[in-house]
Amino acid sequence: MRRFLSRFGLRWTIGLALTLAALAQVLGYLPATVAGRIDQIDQAVYDTRLKLTPPVFDPRIAIVSIDERSLAEVGRWPWSREVMARMVDQLFDKYRIKALGFDVTFSEPDNTSGYATLAALAQDELRGVPQLGERLRQLKPALDYDARLARALRDRPVVLGYFLSDTLKKGMLPAPGFTLTDLGGYAVDALSARAYEGNLAELQQAARAGGYFNTDFDADGLLRATPLMMRVGDAYYESLALATARVALGAARVQPVLLQADVVNSAEELRQYGVLAALKLDSQPFATVIPVEHNLTARIQYRGPGGPQGGAFHYVSAADVLKGRVAPEALADRIVLVGTTAPGLNDLRATPVKADYPGVEVHANLVASILDNDFKKRPDFGIGIDLVQVLLLGLVLTVALSTLSPLWSILIALAAVAAAISFNSWMYQAYHYVLPVATALLLILGLFIFNVAWGYLFEYRKGRAIVNLFGEYVAPELVAEMAKDPQSYSMAGDLRELTIMFSDVRGFTTISEGLEPNALREYVNIYLTAMSEDIRGNRGTLDKYIGDAVMAFWGAPIALPNHAALAVKTALQMQASAGKLNQEFIARGWPPLRIGIGLNTGEVRVGDMGSAVRRAYTVMGDPVNLASRLEGITKTYGAGIVVGQGTRSATPEFLHRELDLVQVKGKNEPVPIFEPLGMVDAADEAIRAAVTAWHAALALFRSQQWDAAQSAIEKLAAAQPLDLLYPLYLQRIANYRANPPGDGWDAVTVFDAK
Repeated sequence: MRRFLSRFGLRWTIGLALTLAALAQVLGYLPATVAGRIDQIDQAVYDTRLKLTPPVFDPRIAIVSIDERSLAEVGRWPWSREVMARMVDQLFDKYRIKALGFDVTFSEPDNTSGYATLAALAQDELRGVPQLGERLRQLKPALDYDARLARALRDRPVVLGYFLSDTLKKGMLPAPGFTLTDLGGYAVDALSARAYEGNLAELQQAARAGGYFNTDFDADGLLRATPLMMRVGDAYYESLALATARVALGAARVQPVLLQADVVNSAEELRQYGVLAALKLDSQPFATVIPVEHNLTARIQYRGPGGPQGGAFHYVSAADVLKGRVAPEALADRIVLVGTTAPGLNDLRATPVKADYPGVEVHANLVASILDNDFKKRPDFGIGIDLVQVLLLGLVLTVALSTLSPLWSILIALAAVAAAISFNSWMYQAYHYVLPVATALLLILGLFIFNVAWGYLFEYRKGRAIVNLFGEYVAPELVAEMAKDPQSYSMAGDLRELTIMFSDVRGFTTISEGLEPNALREYVNIYLTAMSEDIRGNRGTLDKYIGDAVMAFWGAPIALPNHAALAVKTALQMQASAGKLNQEFIARGWPPLRIGIGLNTGEVRVGDMGSAVRRAYTVMGDPVNLASRLEGITKTYGAGIVVGQGTRSATPEFLHRELDLVQVKGKNEPVPIFEPLGMVDAADEAIRAAVTAWHAALALFRSQQWDAAQSAIEKLAAAQPLDLLYPLYLQRIANYRANPPGDGWDAVTVFDAK
């Protein structure tokens, strides 16, 4: 533990400091400018989700659009109240709609019929005209267009829109949703207005309800949420969408809902439980509860990119409704919103899904969400979730990124990003919770960048020392692995069990005599490159090139428990690579390549050895000499690879064929030698049977049963005529028949030359 603290203590401290800064952001202690930037990232994530949501068509809601074609057919806007009255009658009488909401306001009297002018003249210049006044009184029901519209609205589920402002009181407000008196005098947080531009009193009194169409844009100018209720004086009023949905659902009133209580019964309850959590509509057969956020706002769940082609709502032209060109079933039993969509009428909104989104469709989205009770909301416990998420990510990544390799650090950082986004998306989809994720993502990025910088500035220096020490002798990938823990490696001599390889090209002198110098250089370079790649690919250490020979070893400087298996695997791959190279060599007119490989496993001295002039990281010891001798005798047995007893014992997963019992130059004791043929699991039955038969024949040979041994070997030779081991032993049997070895014979083959 002390070693970890000495190495990572300062790094962990800085990582925890970054985590504390992230926690401070969650709790709101960072400067507003910083918090605002982070909030913008969260908004961008939310906007992306809205854009990626495929359009969802809602058959319950239709939009009657006062579009350019309507203006061309009916006339410029605003239209007379007589036209609007005909539209209302048409919608209810012919199309049998369920409810109607107007995203327009009727705040000025309609004098387009000329009735007001005639009435004034009848009182002045035309006072003497007989029966003019009486005639005007008879014409008033037909010429008073405001009264005509009021009659069309009366006793029908119609909601009129109006506008809240801070400058001018005009027209009449509808009945409020609830008042301060209903709340016991305790004010609920809400956006407020001091004035309004309402509808004419006779129109508002005739309508079932009214709703403001104000919206609340975010600081970046986009419309993501809007207040469902706003305060004017001591009363709280419904938005157009809320009022339209309430009327369509047949609810008589809207009630505030607390976090823990059902509805507000007293100011004391409001003080006890805190801010409002939802609004409740007493609809039938079940009440509708609408979750709200700060200031009684609700997020707009955009169901498409907007407009007639957006795919979310059915659009019909107002001109088609007035002239009865719409099929009755297209609007029957639907909630209809009437609004302007012509570009010149300026009712387009900047939203996350589209820069010019029809304002009337904003209300349609809200109505649909109320009907479905499908609102995305930032929960009150969102801060708690963010705190836990940031704390866990900070602690885990502080430790992980400081101890893992760069590749694993990248993978862990990406996994952390994926986990944070996945959890956030799951909460959004499954529970409709909008949770912040920017702080967590920035913490992941900050910790990753910090640890990368630390690794480059500090660990890189130690790594460079390792590169300087071992770069000449060890494969780059092994140097990179060693650089992760520089303290564990040095150039000092060390006694270890390793596996050593020697490889040489057979008949290289003949090859060199038959090739031009440049061709010979290219021949050797291609060969050495291929062999080196096989060695390095299996974590071997290239010791040196000795002309056409290659020396390598496994198990140092990085300890490898399976060093013998890696060496045997490499030798088999090198033989396969030589076979592939021969296809190229023969095609170029070069002599084919044949290599012999010797392997031995044993305890050797490994380290930086040499003189003051030249040094090398290499191995020394008797097992090294034996590996070199084994390479030299491969051609005697016609084997591509010969391994010693140490290597054979350490690699039971490979199928080996015993070749002989030999005494090489420089060794007093005989050693068994073997030829690896491949993995045991990969060998077919024929090969296994041949190896078993050979070992039985070899036992007969060593017991001087020449006839039985010859018969067994001849059968093997007939089945494998290209195997040179069998003719070798048949020749030996013939020699021993002519010159019997005697009773003291130990079956050892002595090699006097290197």
